[in-house]
Amino acid sequence: MSALQNRAPDPQGPIVAVALALIGFTATVAQVVLMRELMVVFHGNELSLGLMLASWLVWTAAGSGLLGKLRQGTKQPTRLVAALEAALSVAFPSSVAATRFSRQVFQPVTGEMLGPAQMMAAAFAVLAPFCLLSGWLFAAGSRMRMQVAGEDRAAASSRVYLLEAAGSAAGGLAASLALIRWLDSLAVAWLLAALNLLVAARLAFGRSLVLVAAGLLLAPAWIGTRILETVSLRALWRGLTVLETRNSVYGNLTVVETEGGRTLYETGLAAGTVPDPAAAEEAVHYALLQHPWPRRLLLLGGGWQGALGEALKHPSIERVDYVELDPAVLEVAQRHFTAEWLAARCDPRVRVHSLDGRMYVRRNRDRYDVVIVNLPEPETAQLNRFYTLEFFREAAGRLDAQGVFSLRLRAAENYLSPELARLLASVHASLREVFAEVAMLPGETVHFFAATRAGLLVRDAGALEERLRTRGIQPRYVREYYFRFRLTPARVQMLEEQMRAAGPPRLNRDFAPVGYYYGVTRWSAQFDRRYRTALEMAARAGFAPVAVSLSLAGALIAWGAARRGERGAAAVAVAAMGFTLMALQVLLLVGFQVLFGYVYHQLALIVGAFMAGMALGSRQALAHPGERDVALLALLAGLASASGLALFALLRLLSGASAGSAVWLAGHVAVPLLAAACGWMGGLQFPVASRLYFREGLRSAPGGLYALDLAGACAGALLTSGYLLPVFGYFKTACLLALVNLPGAVLAGRFAARR
Repeated sequence: MSALQNRAPDPQGPIVAVALALIGFTATVAQVVLMRELMVVFHGNELSLGLMLASWLVWTAAGSGLLGKLRQGTKQPTRLVAALEAALSVAFPSSVAATRFSRQVFQPVTGEMLGPAQMMAAAFAVLAPFCLLSGWLFAAGSRMRMQVAGEDRAAASSRVYLLEAAGSAAGGLAASLALIRWLDSLAVAWLLAALNLLVAARLAFGRSLVLVAAGLLLAPAWIGTRILETVSLRALWRGLTVLETRNSVYGNLTVVETEGGRTLYETGLAAGTVPDPAAAEEAVHYALLQHPWPRRLLLLGGGWQGALGEALKHPSIERVDYVELDPAVLEVAQRHFTAEWLAARCDPRVRVHSLDGRMYVRRNRDRYDVVIVNLPEPETAQLNRFYTLEFFREAAGRLDAQGVFSLRLRAAENYLSPELARLLASVHASLREVFAEVAMLPGETVHFFAATRAGLLVRDAGALEERLRTRGIQPRYVREYYFRFRLTPARVQMLEEQMRAAGPPRLNRDFAPVGYYYGVTRWSAQFDRRYRTALEMAARAGFAPVAVSLSLAGALIAWGAARRGERGAAAVAVAAMGFTLMALQVLLLVGFQVLFGYVYHQLALIVGAFMAGMALGSRQALAHPGERDVALLALLAGLASASGLALFALLRLLSGASAGSAVWLAGHVAVPLLAAACGWMGGLQFPVASRLYFREGLRSAPGGLYALDLAGACAGALLTSGYLLPVFGYFKTACLLALVNLPGAVLAGRFAARR
């Protein structure tokens, strides 16, 4: 009979279960809050997601595997858990404040982007205290469970894993549905601190001191968080006058006032400055002048900066559909950019749509004379999706017979860096794959124009001048002499030569985001050319050498682990599963970003669904312990090998959703179910591997196997986001994930065949 069936009565069972579930609840809410805060400092770069997850997992693994060995022989593990939860209640709000203060250390100039090394250093420094305590709590909770419930190491570790996963699922849902919607980050931290302090007091001292702790500590702590909120925000935006800061479901919005203007930051990235008449004029006039008499315009983004008002100056315009994802941006614009936004918004020709721009293009069946993408460069996966072959095809389907599609990218007057030249060449080649005619306007900003029929685009400066005069528009910066200067044959030829010199262009696709890769290399070259050089060398090496190297490394690991028998197979399988699950989570988050464009909104829900699946799998494994654990371990490793390719196929299937109900179901049901399925594999595996790893008579620290799981997850987060995905894209990354899991599958299958 198993230890689970023979355990002693559990007099403190309810509070012990609550304390163990609270570990996961606190960790997940803190992860969501701190990742959102760090994305503001890191300017919303998806690479930062992987770096943050890697930092989180490294420290949590250290807490479980190293600190978890401390006080193994303590006779009062309950008191240790209480002390750690009390310490965690201080570490969480301190980490939020430290994140905001980190900008002064790592980012001397407000608005300056951080490089990969600075990102990693900032994340490691900020997350260390909380994650070390959180990891230590797993080991301490396992020992508490062993003492209170009379379970062995395998059963106790598995039960804590289950309760932590259940708490994590609840934390993800609570954060998504309520906490991050209605409370600021430090208010959430205070609430979690209060829960941890109350449970710690109940564990350590019983019911009598719970109310005393609440009265003495919680009210002063609330006052302290309000003061810290004000002080830390000042540190975050040092040197600037903050007019407003708020969290919407899509991101953090901050309006700051500088000398001569106001700037809106979205998740730390400057979305635009007002007034900026040159940018507003260039955003629309060049594109609208490419059409002989534009009546219907689709403008994606940036209208609040003045571009919408400039477009309405064209007398032929009868209707403008303006699409902006976040309605909170327009609310902020109404208060702080009144002159540029309010009059244009009230024009009867304007229809405003609060929706993801790409989703609008996919779902809408109207036709337009001109479609303008007025968005920043593809430096993130969210933005890259507006520069891909698939989006260009969708946009071409919305054009009339004489319609024009336009976008622009930052460039340079004379010299283009190799990274920038490759990006421009990739976008140009992707446009040519879809449109019959493509033209470019050189300059500090390169404008691309595309039409579905040849012979529609205007390359003659005189013709553009005539259209400008005919329409009676007198802009200050889009003028006749600029046409002649920018459209000289020598300038156009020089731009084309620099793009050709960058090498054969690669097409930018949704699930092979070459534009994102070029954006990452261009961004990293500004800070540390070693990272750019490493990425470029890996890209030049190709997929086959990486796959062969990974296979050889897997064979060596399997050979070494085979000497430790079934315990070695369990260790390898758990580390590989940790790698795979985190890689799948990164692929799912970035895939959601590609499909729907607002992962910031759904981050908590996806993480919560992932942990709910993990809890379900753990419960299933604990309810059916048996003698076929090795065979089940081999089966799960095989499923993990196929999971990346299955996820890729399902994401491609979801990318075809266009109807409103189908899109909602895909984003709010299908993707969370995919996350839950990924978590289910890991949750089912851990108890099975624990029974093999913690063999009878073997005195291993309870947190050892959990540390292996987290170490594998750390490698998965770091390599997938920082290397595999930008270089190889989704499909090849999924193939490499299959190779990661083969050693564990082969080992476990070998031992299962011997039984």
